[in-house]
Order: sequence, then C-alpha cells, then structure tokens
Amino acid sequence: MRSISDTIERLARARAQTHGAVDQPNKLTKLDSHGLNPGQLTGWYQCPDNPASPPALVVVLHGCTQSAAAYDHGSGWSRLADDYGFAVLFPEQSRQNNANLCFNWFQSNDVTRDGGEVLSIREMVASMIEDHGVDSRRVFVTGLSAGGAMANALLASYPEVFTGGAIIAGLPFGVASTVPEAFDRMRGHGLPSSTMLDAKLRNASAHEGPWPTVSVWHGTTDNTVSDANSRAIIDQWLGVHGADVGSSEAQLLDGGHALETWKDASGRDAIELYRIVGMGHGTPVDPASGYGRPAAHMLDVGISSTVHIARAWGLTPSFERREKTATADAPGAPSQPPGQPQTPDGQPQNHHGIQEVIEGALRAAGLMK
Repeated sequence: MRSISDTIERLARARAQTHGAVDQPNKLTKLDSHGLNPGQLTGWYQCPDNPASPPALVVVLHGCTQSAAAYDHGSGWSRLADDYGFAVLFPEQSRQNNANLCFNWFQSNDVTRDGGEVLSIREMVASMIEDHGVDSRRVFVTGLSAGGAMANALLASYPEVFTGGAIIAGLPFGVASTVPEAFDRMRGHGLPSSTMLDAKLRNASAHEGPWPTVSVWHGTTDNTVSDANSRAIIDQWLGVHGADVGSSEAQLLDGGHALETWKDASGRDAIELYRIVGMGHGTPVDPASGYGRPAAHMLDVGISSTVHIARAWGLTPSFERREKTATADAPGAPSQPPGQPQTPDGQPQNHHGIQEVIEGALRAAGLMK
C-alpha cells in the first residue's frame, strides 16, 4: 500500500501535468525580419532590457507536436534568461513544413550548410546579432528530440557560429535522409560507425577553428529515440575535440543519474553525457528549481536540464539572481565556478546546496519568485 505522502506527491504531479498540457500564452516577441528564410520557419525571441554589455544568446528548438511557447513554458528558458540577463531565440516549425511540427533533421536539403531550415535559423541568429546586439562570441543552441537532432545539425553545419550545444533525446548528424531511415535510426538501428560519424561531421563545413562544446542528455528508458543515439553523438564529436573514447571521467549525481565528461586536447571539458535514470522521451525538468514545469515531453525527474546547461555555458554564475550578482559580473570582478554563490565580500559560500533546496521549496510553494 502506498503511503499518504506518496499519494499526495503523485496527485500533485498529475495536477501539474494537466495544467502543463494547456496551451500557454506566448510571452515571446515575433522576429519579423530574418533573411531569405528558405526553411519557412517562424522566429520568437526575448532580449534583456538595457543590458550593460552584449548579452549571450541561446537558440532553443522545440520537439515534435510542440510550439515555441509550449517548450518555453515547460523548459523555463525565457524565465531563466530574464533572471540572468541573456537572450533567447525560439525558431518554430509549421505544419506546412511538417505535419507533426518536427524540424526536418532527416532531409538533406534542410540540414546542409547554407540551405533549408539550418540556413533559416542561421539567419535568425544573424538578425539577433545585428538588430538586437547579442554577443556573436556567445551563441549556444539546444533542442529536444527532432529539435535536438536539428541542434546537432546546426553545430555541424555552422561550428564557427556556436560556442556550445546541448542535444536532448536527439540523434547524430547526417544519419538519415528518408523517413524510413529516420525511424530506423530513432530505434538505434543502422547507426554508422564512429569513423563514418566523424567524417560526416568534418565534411559538413570547411571549419578549421575551435569546435563547439557538446552536452548530450538522454533517458535510460527512452522508447522513442534509443539511448544508442546518445553514444553515437559522443562518437561523432570525440575526434574533432581530440578526445579518446576511453578517457572520460564519470560521476554519480543525485537521484542516481550519471554524468560522463571528456576533455579536449587542451584539457578543457568539451563533451558531456547525462544519462537520466528511468526517464523516457523528453526534456528533464525540476519544478523545484523555479524554472520549467511538467507537460507533454517535459518530464519531472528532479533535475533541470535548463539550469545545468545554462550553468555549464557560464550564463548563470550563481544561484543568486542577476540583480544580486551585478558586482560579480562587472569587469575585473573575481570569477567563481558556475553554481558557486558568493558572500558580500566576494568569497565563495559553502552552503549553496542547502540554499538551492530552500529556494526551490519556496518557489514551488509560490512564496518566492
């Protein structure tokens, strides 16, 4: 027999799922002009008001059956951006392009540099840089499922544009060119060898500079996109970073989730893999973090991919909000590791874990924004 506390928790989660399934109002602004737009995508964005310096930009790609607004509501990206002063851009698919609102990651003309949907998104990024003053040196991309596969295609096609990318329940670049092939790869069937995956990445552009960092997130019980794809994505990116498959560092996270990290030739953390234990197909969210909430394919597993990804990219230097860390962001201020709060004299605090739990509980109860 389940305990009362367990029953209450299950009812609360069910209620949150129901509320999350309702269409949410779009708080984003439509991007009116962004080049030729050969992929016929719509863009939505949010920029900080009166930033002291050019803000970073995160491009966020929704999954199939989702809209930009729905994915934003579930993931919490625009709220996090508002709190920490960076910009977000949400390209959006249309039913004219794909009946299920999937980005067409499996169509060669949509993932080849300077054509189709990848060019439309590249043009949106250029518009954000030119018209909205974002920092061209700090452009990142993330996405779920088909959006994750498209995020990988953007990293491969325009590695000089993106500083880093996060692929959630996605697939390697260039592994399918037809719908039947797409379904086979999603099931983990027919994935190319690591040598072929490396070649597809290198042949996607003439890039010779530094490569974007890559973060891969996948549920261990994902029955829509096989977990084999997460390893294939790692294999695809190891070579360009000069990393060896056997050189990873592993750690166990709260909740039993696992993290593996690979360093590039310079010793920088370049590739990471989060394996979320017991999670199906979706984006990991944690309502207690204050960012995101459960909905279709937005799964409450006690870890917020949005918060972790932003922290790894240096977009959220502490658990304190932007207005509380203005001095830490000033030129010449001492830097701290991501996620490490500071005392008023600039020294790191040692109780950030407790602070995170308390703040998360207060936000979940509606007593703190």
